[in-house]
Amino acid sequence: MEIPKRLEQALIKLYNAFHNDELNPECCSACAVGNILDNRDSWKHLTNGHGSLQLSYVGRVHQNLGRKFNGYTPLELLLIERVFLEACGFTVPLCHYNPKPQNPTDKERLFNGLYAVVSQLCELEGIANVMDYARVFEYESDNPVYKFDVIYE
Repeated sequence: MEIPKRLEQALIKLYNAFHNDELNPECCSACAVGNILDNRDSWKHLTNGHGSLQLSYVGRVHQNLGRKFNGYTPLELLLIERVFLEACGFTVPLCHYNPKPQNPTDKERLFNGLYAVVSQLCELEGIANVMDYARVFEYESDNPVYKFDVIYE
């Protein structure tokens, strides 16, 4: 399966952020979209609320002009961020009076957020979720479709 360049780049950035403890749902430069956009927070001007799907004036201008940021339109970026925040347990849009999880940077919580983001990124590309392990167990005529070399030590 051929993976589109923007997806590949996003996956690498998110993978590195997760494993380097540089993923933070409450920080616009360290959240899912912040990492996809090279740890820049300028994307926050595309909306008036972190986690909102409503484009701001600036966001609408960029969307209507067909602008893309690391391959993603403003609406796609807002959708990616919303999916991430919700999967991490936040009520969106983020604001001081909405409840938030007790430990927003818990590894399991962040993994759940990333799983949802990867699923959304694959959906945007029109491909199967690259994190779906169910395919590993596919079989035809009682034989596995995929073979793996197992090394015992």
